[in-house]
Amino acid sequence: MTQITGVDVYDVRFPTSLSQDGSDAMNKDGDYSAAYVVLRTDGELRGHGFTFTIGRGNDLCVEASRQRALPLIGRDIDELVGDLGGTYRSLKSDSQLRWLGPEKGVEHLAMAAVMNAVWDLAARKAGKPLWRMLAEMSPEELVDVADLQYLSDALTRDEALEMLREMEPTRGERIADLEARGGYPCYTTSAGWLGYSDDKLRRLLQESVDEGYRHLKLKVGANLEDDIRRLGIAREVIGWDAHLMIDANQVWDVPQAIEWVNRLAEFKPLWIEEPTSPDDVLGHAAVRRAVAPIGVATGEHGMNRVLFKQMFQAEAIDFCQLDSARLASINEILAVYLMAKKFGVPVCPHAGGVGLCELVQHLSIFDYVAVSGSLEGRVTEYVDHLHEHFTDPCIVIDGNYVLPGLPGYSAEMYEQSVAEYSFPDGGYWSRALTPAVEAVR
Repeated sequence: MTQITGVDVYDVRFPTSLSQDGSDAMNKDGDYSAAYVVLRTDGELRGHGFTFTIGRGNDLCVEASRQRALPLIGRDIDELVGDLGGTYRSLKSDSQLRWLGPEKGVEHLAMAAVMNAVWDLAARKAGKPLWRMLAEMSPEELVDVADLQYLSDALTRDEALEMLREMEPTRGERIADLEARGGYPCYTTSAGWLGYSDDKLRRLLQESVDEGYRHLKLKVGANLEDDIRRLGIAREVIGWDAHLMIDANQVWDVPQAIEWVNRLAEFKPLWIEEPTSPDDVLGHAAVRRAVAPIGVATGEHGMNRVLFKQMFQAEAIDFCQLDSARLASINEILAVYLMAKKFGVPVCPHAGGVGLCELVQHLSIFDYVAVSGSLEGRVTEYVDHLHEHFTDPCIVIDGNYVLPGLPGYSAEMYEQSVAEYSFPDGGYWSRALTPAVEAVR
């Protein structure tokens, strides 16, 4: 019998604020970070997972993840991965930790980190990349792992089974289709960070076009005249046949969002992302009505499946941007995919942070193969940084995520990267913080 013998959780932070990578109207100086979980066993098997933050507060997620993972120690691996729905529900049933959310905030980010590690462990034990393991599960197995609690007024178990059964006979055809087309389509945000100069913006946009991207996204929302100038540069470089998306990162109230987006309508954005508070269902619905035909997209800060249920029911969004490290891993993500299928909303997952691209490629591939069966209106985010710290980094060629081939969830970080960027005692931070400490003294 192989057991979980321990859990290690690391506070890993990368100094992305120095180069303004990740900068937007709301988050100007983020250091992309991960609360990184490693489940150890008494054999060679390991499970790796994480949740994503942008610096301070990552230590809170680390401790919460450790608390979430403690009940797994001593558990038999076969039992854990043989009942992934039961494993999820057993962790979720901790009422004292749940009280801190419930099912949102730091305790939910921690749930994501730990269950991401459990799913990575399961896929490694199966010897398959996670997307393929999911694609080979029966409709009944998938529905058993999905968290459908509080959703029956929007999606019943029988409806979920019917949708998955409908797609099951042709899963292989869609896998072959992705292989033939070179992977799953993605868009880039790498050129569009708000802190970049116009010259850097122009150069990176041209590089993205040369690399085959037909969907590109820019950050907006700090200054209207700056946005008009930057979007003008974008259209000069990418032309009018490529898709341009804009992202305000929650900085506007609803009336301001409507006014601002309509001022930018001349640049024909495909969507406006996070135009207001991520929890404001009716606000998103109002923006959507007022800025059409520009689409409304949100979800990276969507706290749980219930919020997404309400977004769908209120017809508040055109694009669902779930996050692989904010929702409580596959169990909750699958429920959102199934609701999106029922309500006819394409899912375009958020990525870009530490390791998120590595995770979402598995999700998008699985969605096409087993849930939605469609690529229409679907494109997944990609940002070209920090992949070198992962043992199985995502590969993007000609604007497509190449299908991952190694076992697991692509979540394992190199030990030397963890050692170098662990906060505050890793090699990088020890060197960087020493002058500041000495100055205080």
